[in-house]
Amino acid sequence: MVQTRFAPDRGLTRRMVVTMFLLGLLYVVFVAVLIALGVRAVAVLLIAGVMLLVQYFMSDRIALFAMHGRVVSPQEAPELHGMIDRLCALADMPKPRVAIADSDVPNAFATGRNQKNSVVCVTTGLLRRLDAGELEGVLAHEMSHVAHRDVAVMTIASFLGIVAGLMTRVALYSGLGRGRDDRGGLPIGLIIMLASVLVYAVSFLLTRALSRYRELAADRAGALLTQRPSALSSALVKISGEMARIPTRDLREAEPFNAFFFVPALSGKASLSALLATHPPLEQRLDQLGRISAQLGQGG
Repeated sequence: MVQTRFAPDRGLTRRMVVTMFLLGLLYVVFVAVLIALGVRAVAVLLIAGVMLLVQYFMSDRIALFAMHGRVVSPQEAPELHGMIDRLCALADMPKPRVAIADSDVPNAFATGRNQKNSVVCVTTGLLRRLDAGELEGVLAHEMSHVAHRDVAVMTIASFLGIVAGLMTRVALYSGLGRGRDDRGGLPIGLIIMLASVLVYAVSFLLTRALSRYRELAADRAGALLTQRPSALSSALVKISGEMARIPTRDLREAEPFNAFFFVPALSGKASLSALLATHPPLEQRLDQLGRISAQLGQGG
């Protein structure tokens, strides 16, 4: 990993390694069960592997296309480029591509497999609502995701949940769903379905836990880089409050990207279980930034 001046986070690194190890172990066991039941899992794994490679190497293009974002030049967005140039100099990291998505949902995201192949995208809604200090805090948060490589890990981890569903469909459509095991017990299709649901559920919980921690890590790293945790706090409060004013239709369109957004695209009335949430509670994020402010002796 290329070193930057973003504050390193050993807790995040440990969690990424543990999450990927557990997911890998989970899928090895799952594939072994499928093979034991007579499913031709190798072919399915090859297909899934190709899909994963495409998503891994083209995640930036896929995300921009899905969010209707486009890469902008310094001439088109001089202030935005200027902020990212400054942050890159502070962090001693390569400059990512800069993109803008035409959406009133105030948000931002970063994607890409490494620092040299990354993009930071902000929405037009975010640019209209934040002042310069708040926007810089959000950009620092997003760029820390790239520096910590957690964007690439989340891309892989999120994709693995799809594999279980793909294998289940192949098994059921191949006719195994009508057979029974050798002991006359449960139908093979039901066994596969139950195993797939279990694998998906465990994968889902593991990736959501990693997602919540990485947001705290990005808040911390971004605030320490800019030395202005109060600006990031202000951006969090402002964006969270504005979500309640966004039409439900627009929020639903953006919802699939919640795990990668700065703030989840949810209305103020929405409530999710802590285990299912992609982001930690707003209060927890603000408390952490408050502690950083106290440590820096800024008082806010």
